[in-house]
Amino acid sequence: MAAYFIVDIDIKDMDRMREYREAVPRTIEKYGGRYLVRAGRWEVVEGHWQPKRVVVLEFPSVEQAKRWYDSEDYRELKAQRQAASSSNVILVEGTRV
Repeated sequence: MAAYFIVDIDIKDMDRMREYREAVPRTIEKYGGRYLVRAGRWEVVEGHWQPKRVVVLEFPSVEQAKRWYDSEDYRELKAQRQAASSSNVILVEGTRV
């Protein structure tokens, strides 16, 4: 069953994030993941959520998503992202329809 990281990210250091954005896609692809949404315009249609930037990643399974997130390949990049931004991240198991 597919799994999705849904990320609300507030970037504080654009230069560091630029480096991150250039390097991270290779690690995502290595673990079978892909971007479904990478920033872009958004609109609240219900509720009070006010994300800064939204990113959605799809992986083949929760296990594969966690392998990527906890991997040696992503460890330094994750630390770089965390230093350059603040994020809310959830991992959702679901099916693509």
